[in-house]
Amino acid sequence: MSALTELVAANVAFVGTHFAMSHPLRAPLVGVLGNVGFQIAYSLVSFATLGWIYFAFKAAPAADLPGSGDFGWIIATIITLPAMILLAGSYVSNPAMPTPKAAEQARAEPKGVFKVTRHPMMWSFALWAFSHIAIHYSWRTMITASAMGFLALVGAHLQDRKKQVLMGEAWAEWESKTSFWPRWSAIFGAGAFPWAVGLIFFVFFCWLHLPIGGVPAGIWRWF
Repeated sequence: MSALTELVAANVAFVGTHFAMSHPLRAPLVGVLGNVGFQIAYSLVSFATLGWIYFAFKAAPAADLPGSGDFGWIIATIITLPAMILLAGSYVSNPAMPTPKAAEQARAEPKGVFKVTRHPMMWSFALWAFSHIAIHYSWRTMITASAMGFLALVGAHLQDRKKQVLMGEAWAEWESKTSFWPRWSAIFGAGAFPWAVGLIFFVFFCWLHLPIGGVPAGIWRWF
């Protein structure tokens, strides 16, 4: 139990510092450190706490839950594909990104994966988390996946609040044209690029699961 307790602490530290430095502490820290100094500090804290998660995860027991069998793996495989499509499309014309064109992009008509949700990247992480929870493989996986899913979805909500302050009417207009909750039927009209790159991501990361995690995942579990 001590290993799992440490893993919980590591996940709480990662999620907590991420929320704190992204929201209430951001302005004070930027005032003291400057934009570049803040980005360096933010990165160092993120890598340090993520590294703590990695080592605590490795130290925790593996495969200590009964698992959900092929049914769980089928669910995980199915929801991983839209996760990869959303992730691939989230890098194109995303007004949530800190770019000079953010306001212009927010006033444009949603296209690609933004027809599904205005938070495609966050939902891709949440779906990744849900896919691991569905497998019910180990407590260490359940703890870490739950923390990452919480970070993604609560982080998306807090991002809306932050962007409302930073971008004002532009973000309000973007919110009026998009949805927080995914409109899954719209994913079929997300476009060729998100689907093509998402499929590549899907095949590659499912394959990568075996050499990194030691467990065959996705289509590679059956082929």
